[in-house]
Amino acid sequence: MVDSIARVKHIRVTPQKARRVVALIKGKQAQEALAILKFAPQSASEPIYKLVAAAVANARVKADKDGEFLDEQDLYVRNAYVDEGTTLKRFQPRAQGRAFQIKKRTSHITVELATPEVADASTGSATAAKKKASK
Repeated sequence: MVDSIARVKHIRVTPQKARRVVALIKGKQAQEALAILKFAPQSASEPIYKLVAAAVANARVKADKDGEFLDEQDLYVRNAYVDEGTTLKRFQPRAQGRAFQIKKRTSHITVELATPEVADASTGSATAAKKKASK
């Protein structure tokens, strides 16, 4: 089983808007997620598209390093989430010498890809197959 993680930090997209896009791809196959993101009208879809593509590349490199076979069609988005990054605080002048605060929010986006676990035929459980392999 191949796992890969890709992260981007301090991206200038508000977390609320990025979470809407991330919800579209959770649990989908990686190639399907890339197709969805390519045609999604939201502005956050472009950096998330690049992030999923980077996670696919990370999985390919990791599989080559470990000498495992990787079919990119098997990869799926196991988990994807958006955390709030630092907030840039800016001020805009207002009437009578006042100042109005503008908060420019940033996001930390993480995408985890994995290949599905192969179930053990005798027990029907993937975790049981892992336990047997480790003993």
